[in-house]
Amino acid sequence: MALSSVSSKKRLIVVLGIISLIFLVLIVRLITIMFVDAAELQKKAEEQWTREFNVSAKRGDILDRNGNVLAHSAAIDTIYVNVFDVSDPEYLASTLSEHLDMDYETIYSRATDKTKSQVWIKRQVDKETADKIRELDIDGVGFSIDSKRYYPNSDFLTSVIGITSTDGIGLEGIEAKYDKYLAGKAGRIIGETDRTGKTIPYADNMYIPPEDGYNVVLTIDEVIQMFLEKALEEVYVEHNALGAQGIVMDPNTGEILAVANYPDFDLNDPPRQDIELLQDLIKNKAFTDAYEPGSTFKVVTAASVLDSGALTIADGFTCVGYKMVDGQRIKCWRDYHPHGHQSFVEAVQNSCNPSFMTMALKMGTDTFYDYIYNFGFGDKTGVDVIYEGEGIVRNAKYIKSFDLARIGFGQSIAVTPLQLINSVSAIVNGGNLMRPMLIKELSDSDGIVVEEYDSEVVKKVISEETSESMREILKSVVEDGSGRNAAIEGYSVGGKTGTAQKYDEDGNIMAGKNISSFIGFAPVEKPQFVVLIVVDEPSEGVTFGSIVAAPYVKEVLESSLKYKGVPATYENQAKYVTVPNVLNLEVGDAISSIEKAGLKYILDGVGTVKGQSPAPGESMPKGSEMLLYMSEKQSSTTDNPMVAVPDLNGLSKEEAKAVLGSVGLQIHVEREGLLVTFQNVPKGIEVEKGTIITVRLT
Repeated sequence: MALSSVSSKKRLIVVLGIISLIFLVLIVRLITIMFVDAAELQKKAEEQWTREFNVSAKRGDILDRNGNVLAHSAAIDTIYVNVFDVSDPEYLASTLSEHLDMDYETIYSRATDKTKSQVWIKRQVDKETADKIRELDIDGVGFSIDSKRYYPNSDFLTSVIGITSTDGIGLEGIEAKYDKYLAGKAGRIIGETDRTGKTIPYADNMYIPPEDGYNVVLTIDEVIQMFLEKALEEVYVEHNALGAQGIVMDPNTGEILAVANYPDFDLNDPPRQDIELLQDLIKNKAFTDAYEPGSTFKVVTAASVLDSGALTIADGFTCVGYKMVDGQRIKCWRDYHPHGHQSFVEAVQNSCNPSFMTMALKMGTDTFYDYIYNFGFGDKTGVDVIYEGEGIVRNAKYIKSFDLARIGFGQSIAVTPLQLINSVSAIVNGGNLMRPMLIKELSDSDGIVVEEYDSEVVKKVISEETSESMREILKSVVEDGSGRNAAIEGYSVGGKTGTAQKYDEDGNIMAGKNISSFIGFAPVEKPQFVVLIVVDEPSEGVTFGSIVAAPYVKEVLESSLKYKGVPATYENQAKYVTVPNVLNLEVGDAISSIEKAGLKYILDGVGTVKGQSPAPGESMPKGSEMLLYMSEKQSSTTDNPMVAVPDLNGLSKEEAKAVLGSVGLQIHVEREGLLVTFQNVPKGIEVEKGTIITVRLT
């Protein structure tokens, strides 16, 4: 009996122990569920009984300085399917494929994919199509509001604004640089479902609204941008160029009022199928690409030598057509008819290469390089873009006198258009190098400014006195020198031409391929605008910067001055004349009409006049050059750029000019008369096409 009682107690203890252990395990598991795994289990539970859907935030607008919309996001429908709510996947797939122009199999596979509760069918569906599908009330089909980017001006400010992906993510330009401000924060819709994943009718949905992105306000002026883009398109077409870039800057603040690259494309329809083409067209070459500036860089050389005190305006130069440096002969662009003795101002007006070599050598490498670096060459300007070029400035320790002399007139150095216009702005604004500005402010959807960007002086590079002197010198270039085609009646204009060589990958000069440019500013007394236009490989007519680029800088400057209400109160020294209409005239009659008007001319070919620049009726300073496009083009083969000089003896001036033009040569009349009695290059001698032949008539 006692033994049986003991066994029962043992069994009871074992049973109680087992029960206690089970309870302990359950308690531990309960604690784990309640405190350790609670968050994870709660998340899984919510995923089972809720369905979450993102609501796109409205992407902020991109605006010009006056509030004009340049990029805008509009609400647009996106169609999705709640997989577990689909009752007839065949009907759904066939109907949607018909309305959305999509493949049936693609839609069917998505609508029957039970591994997902919700799938996209098509984003950014137009309103008309979305409304038709709504009317069909197909089980499982849902609609969400998405955002689509629109560009009201299409192909406008293309490389600055940039593009977004189809998901609204900035890929290039301002769209990419300021994506975190423009994008905003997406919202959410959270709805309840049953255990099978079907939507519970009349259940409460939670809506977390999206936060709209900020608007980005640019320093760009839409109207001035239109002026610039029109000018670039015209010069690109008229001169059959490879490309063209332009910038308009307020020299006093560093604000970029316009910047363009041509050709471009419609931002609403970018060539996404051709990535190489898209990358080339979206590239902001005015900010990224370095080129040898040629004579426009002479503005920097002249300002540097005056400011350093190495030379003064009272100093003069003598041009014999070349300068010997390190035993090497470096030619003047007008070696066929040397400039002779010149004052400092005349040397700038004439863009005389030997004079600028002398300026560079007088300063020496250390001094000149100090100015080059202070003007910002060889470094980024700090403008608000993703990509910016630094240009190319060779290390000073490798520079010999020969190199320094060439830098003086704009060779052996490469700059970006932005660097050049920013440095010239400093030269004419009193000597302050500004940080270029492209962003003016950020504002919220109510237009309230949340961040404002101020202009910044980087450093003082030249004195006020040097700046004043340079403004007057550059004014004389337009009034009395090579920049006459940029003169504007009623306004004081300063500027400098540039015609630079291009080089192939091996460093050899590319025959017949130039970069033509002009940089101008107005009014000279207190500049409000600086305009730079760079034309890559113009191939129609003469490629001098004074002919190719200067007239278009004038066009942009004049339009901008009048748009901003700057009064035309300046009394120009030069007399202005009206450009005659010489279209369809024979060369002799055209020349007679042009000379009667007090103008000069350059012929592109022979025969009759089929085009002229400037257009009939425009005003030009007396003595300026017109460009005439003739009916018969001269040979332009690059295989044999040398031509034999024809015999001009006994010809009239008009006949001599026509004969020279027919073989790709130009004329300079040293003495007027009836017939040619002297030519500086004898007949039969081979010279490069484009060479100017000097003649005397008696």
